[in-house]
Amino acid sequence: MTAPQDNPQPKLGIIAGGGALPARLAAAAVMAGREVCIVKLDGYVDDPVLDQYPNVTARLGAAAKILDAMRKENCQDVVLAGKVARPSLSSIRPDWRAAKMLMKVGTKALGDDGLLRLVGKELEREGFRLLGAHEILGDLAVEEGVLGAVSPDEQAMSDARHGLSVARTLGQADVGQGCVVQQGLVLALEAIEGTDEMVRRSGSYRRDGIGGVLVKSAKPQQDKRLDLPAIGMKTIEEAHKAGLRGVALLAGGTMIIDRAAVIARADALGLFVVGLTLPDGDNVNGG
Repeated sequence: MTAPQDNPQPKLGIIAGGGALPARLAAAAVMAGREVCIVKLDGYVDDPVLDQYPNVTARLGAAAKILDAMRKENCQDVVLAGKVARPSLSSIRPDWRAAKMLMKVGTKALGDDGLLRLVGKELEREGFRLLGAHEILGDLAVEEGVLGAVSPDEQAMSDARHGLSVARTLGQADVGQGCVVQQGLVLALEAIEGTDEMVRRSGSYRRDGIGGVLVKSAKPQQDKRLDLPAIGMKTIEEAHKAGLRGVALLAGGTMIIDRAAVIARADALGLFVVGLTLPDGDNVNGG
């Protein structure tokens, strides 16, 4: 029998969107001896595995219900994880608590980064400690260098570096977190449609010759605890279908979900995965 921990970790509240990441975080927390409570965002959560944990379902605009649920469960730490499509004001349907939050910043909050920063600040103002997913799952964060068996050539690295510059400029405008570049040409920019749809769209504009590169980067102003860009198995499959040669990710500012499986699949398909660093003086906000 495992001896009880002398200093158990604080209970973790997971505000969950779509995809596999929330369940992976919950499992890792429990393995580490930590209790969890899940707030499932209505219309976004698609993983039934989350039902095995204490949970409550709340719509995106029900701020009071979300905060009350975490207080009732005595959560001290909170992490936001999973895919959530950026909403319009009408689709949020804010309750009184959310409306009060939105009044402080107006429509600025409806940008990609603005809404998440608002949520993060309010959680901290309410006394919760905000964590990043990479702080719970240490293998998520991308490091510098080639991550698999396939290495990018000189043209691929040139496309990757150009794409990183483009993606950072796009992010500075609080629009998206990625782009596709082929032979120096930007084939697609990520906006509200998300990475996988952008990659599919880029295939329609593919030029003759060697394929392009998908580039993902955190925004220059981004809080690393909130919505770091991530790739998973589906991204690798879509990149292959679109004729891309690989994926370039900002080191320290992106994540890979199910890392070992994703790298193995990229190797099998002949795609490279590489982590890139930024020029001096250009860093991701540590939160």
